[in-house]
Amino acid sequence: MRTLLTQSFTLLDITKLRHAVAGQAEACGLSGPRLDDFVLAVHESVVNAVEHAGGHGHFRLWAVDGVIRSETIDRGPGIPDGYVKGHRRPSDQTSTGRGIYLIRRLCDAVDLRTGPGGTTVRLTMRLPRKLDVGDHMTMRRIRVMTAGGRSLGDFNA
Repeated sequence: MRTLLTQSFTLLDITKLRHAVAGQAEACGLSGPRLDDFVLAVHESVVNAVEHAGGHGHFRLWAVDGVIRSETIDRGPGIPDGYVKGHRRPSDQTSTGRGIYLIRRLCDAVDLRTGPGGTTVRLTMRLPRKLDVGDHMTMRRIRVMTAGGRSLGDFNA
């Protein structure tokens, strides 16, 4: 396990923390939409702690076994069951309740542990496999057919 970042946070730390997470995740190999998704999910977990759990928390980021993980811990009153268990998209008519929904949609794995003594949100994103020097990306020829069995030709993929 390689610890990348650990710090306590308040509202004033959110922007700097988000930038630090983006830099560390990118250095680990995340890029493009997967990087954006992970950073947004982390941001939502930190904002939830600030808004709903007393204005502060503790954050940790690490990489291990081909994944990057974050952990946001707060000492708030806990998350109501409807939010923890709910996987449905919140109504467009409501102005709250999107954070956990987004987190679940954006990450490869989410672990929520909550109760009256606080909440721990653990987010996991798989990292792209690094190619060894001996690995080669080889092209394969594939044949594309129509539903009626007529060939559309050969393509490299």
